[in-house]
Amino acid sequence: MSQIARRKRRIEAMLWLLELSMLAASVLLASRVRFMHDPDTYLAFSEFAIVRALLVAAFITLAMAAFGLYQIESRHRRGDFLLRLVLSFAFGAISLWILYYVLPQAYIGRGVLAIALAVGFILIVCVRWAQEYTLGIESLRRRILVLGAGNNAETINGRLRRRSDRRSFTIVGFLPVPGQAVAVRDELLVRTDCGLAELTQLLQVQEVVVATDERRGALPMEDLLICAQRGVAVTDLSSFFERESGVVSLSIADPSWLVFTGEFDHSMARRLSKRLFDLLAAGSLLLVAWPAMLAVALCIWLDSGRPVLYRQVRVGEDGRSFELLKFRSMRLDAEGDGVARWAANNDNRVTRIGQFIGLTRLDELPQLINVLRGEMSFVGPRPERPQFVDMLNREVRYYSVRHCMKPGLTGWAQLRYPYGASVNDAAEKLRYDLFYVKNHGLLFDLLIMLQTVEVVMFGRGAR
Repeated sequence: MSQIARRKRRIEAMLWLLELSMLAASVLLASRVRFMHDPDTYLAFSEFAIVRALLVAAFITLAMAAFGLYQIESRHRRGDFLLRLVLSFAFGAISLWILYYVLPQAYIGRGVLAIALAVGFILIVCVRWAQEYTLGIESLRRRILVLGAGNNAETINGRLRRRSDRRSFTIVGFLPVPGQAVAVRDELLVRTDCGLAELTQLLQVQEVVVATDERRGALPMEDLLICAQRGVAVTDLSSFFERESGVVSLSIADPSWLVFTGEFDHSMARRLSKRLFDLLAAGSLLLVAWPAMLAVALCIWLDSGRPVLYRQVRVGEDGRSFELLKFRSMRLDAEGDGVARWAANNDNRVTRIGQFIGLTRLDELPQLINVLRGEMSFVGPRPERPQFVDMLNREVRYYSVRHCMKPGLTGWAQLRYPYGASVNDAAEKLRYDLFYVKNHGLLFDLLIMLQTVEVVMFGRGAR
């Protein structure tokens, strides 16, 4: 992970800590207001006030994470942000009421909770809008100079063209490379007789993005070395897109970039932490969801008979095949001719119960058994059928890279891209899968798991 990417994650962590502290402070303030004329009750409340306040703050911020409000690449409009924040506070409050039922000692009272949530909501809105205003100030954005003005450089204008895409940086210009074609508009070009190192000082550049169409003999390595020595970040275009958009650009990334980034973490510590996370997450969800699973099984049996479970061969880690379990959502003769087909919108093979369980993702619950068996992980690229994998390996560049780790019950691509049913869709989803494969970690897995709640609730990506 690059220095700028690490700084970006630190900023997100600091934002979470700030909002956690504000929510905890809101609880303490609310208790002061609520028990202003009742010092005895306030004294009893204050005995474990800090712990109670932190519990409230933790539940609300976890709900905010589940609704994507701590997503690094999130670009929410104000109305969308307010809706997500309201839902976060609502679900956080419901979760707290469940906690208070199980653990009465944590109860803070309806009056204190209502005041705390109101104050905390206002504070978080103010902080987020202040953050948005701060990022909108030109002088506070990271100043970037793009080295190159050809087709590769122009992809920046094509893929990061919206203002929300560039809210953390501003491009001071594109510097053409002698002997290479120019595809960027003239008004965006920087034409000068100065060297690159001198130009970065004149324009107060903080980062140089290398976006040349051809690197051999075209890069001013001495100037780039001087820039690096002066603290100016030097980033290649693939890393820039990965950092700013949360995807790996398949058309730009080359094998050497994938090799030398050194971000495919398969260390023993990571494997053990991921397996422990899988066991805890899958085991906990199975304990909670088994009544719903029994109800779904009964409904399928009454609606269309047996079998209730559908077993299908999928491709897993290192290309090994395994049997994936799902609740059957299609007719028994859905693939009577033996030809594998992608699901389609309004697919007439889907049963009445199948429509509901597909929309709510209840059909995926038996895959918790696959996770416990070690055939799948809780978070990872979704497993595909062997027939499709063979085709996609031929059609889509780097498709096989996604098989370097266990497939997942949910994943980064499922959060960021709707259901795919074509080669083009598979290529688009691969951009997100490769980003996850390169950047996966325990915290990232937890955020994906929490944000899956939003996907399930709003039915995004289901088919």
